[in-house]
Amino acid sequence: MARYTCSFIVSVTIDHLQPLLVELLQDCNLDVQYHTADYIMAREIPGNVFFSKLVTVEVLIDKSTATETESRMSIVIKNEELPLQLHNHCRQMFEFIKQAIENCRHWHLIQSLAG
Repeated sequence: MARYTCSFIVSVTIDHLQPLLVELLQDCNLDVQYHTADYIMAREIPGNVFFSKLVTVEVLIDKSTATETESRMSIVIKNEELPLQLHNHCRQMFEFIKQAIENCRHWHLIQSLAG
């Protein structure tokens, strides 16, 4: 199973972060299947890749460390394919979504830490 993670600190209030993330994931052609105030799960829309390569994205919003100007979140991007190649589909989607978060016009990126 391929799995990639990244943590971010962005300058946006915690109240605005979740709806902005839902919109961002939808703009990345992902179907948001579930969301609460501190968790979002989205899946890649079937049709372009094999079923085993379809990516699932989980976003965890850390409400306990949020301030009036900064919010923390972590993303986990995974699928069922074995990461036998460095540039597999899951890795490509991870880089695409990571770039979308880092370049989002709705906030200023303070820190990004890939794991």
